[in-house]
Amino acid sequence: MKKIIVAIDGFSSCGKSSMAKELARATGYTYIDSGAMYRAVTLYVLRNGLFREGGVDEERLRTVVGRLEISFRVHPETGQTETYLNGENVETAIRQMEVATWVSQVAAIGFVRRALVAAQRAMGRTKGVVMDGRDIGTVVFPEAELKIFVTALAEVRAQRRVDELRARNQAASFEEVLANVQQRDRMDMMRMDSPLHKANDALELDNTHLTVLEQQAWLLEQFHRVAGEE
Repeated sequence: MKKIIVAIDGFSSCGKSSMAKELARATGYTYIDSGAMYRAVTLYVLRNGLFREGGVDEERLRTVVGRLEISFRVHPETGQTETYLNGENVETAIRQMEVATWVSQVAAIGFVRRALVAAQRAMGRTKGVVMDGRDIGTVVFPEAELKIFVTALAEVRAQRRVDELRARNQAASFEEVLANVQQRDRMDMMRMDSPLHKANDALELDNTHLTVLEQQAWLLEQFHRVAGEE
């Protein structure tokens, strides 16, 4: 069976990361959460006072973004991939609502995207990776052998996000989360640099009414169909 690149793109809170993690676990591939990389940069911006009235202090961010060290490590006990920023485990911190509120604005900055796209391409150079995000199949790996575009109703995605936050004992209002999901959709699709859209050769998966097991089975079937080709 040949090694391939699996690119999973789609709207926020569609469960892309969970799908990608499970596929990587089932196939022995490396999982890379590109969205976590943008969240890590956003966390740095928040912690270091780089948000100002009117937006991000891009001049200051430009001087440091290339020196930020973002990496992924597998937790030895849980087997889950966790995000590290400059050597610190920030997996919990980057999932906070404050980061979710600002991440689309940071991700829309051209020099941030170029820096992270370069890092993502380097991570996938030897193939055998599953990467999820917004522009993996269109910009990062347009040559990916398997591209999936995931979508679901905004209200369903918001409820999933609320459930996720509450499971972590974080206060969450459905109305606030829904507004955030809809705002992120608009920003992701309308940004000038690498807007969110489905690649022409991507398979679309609407998981509004699918169970986790159903979508995992579908994704594994697509993987074996493509990776098994000669």
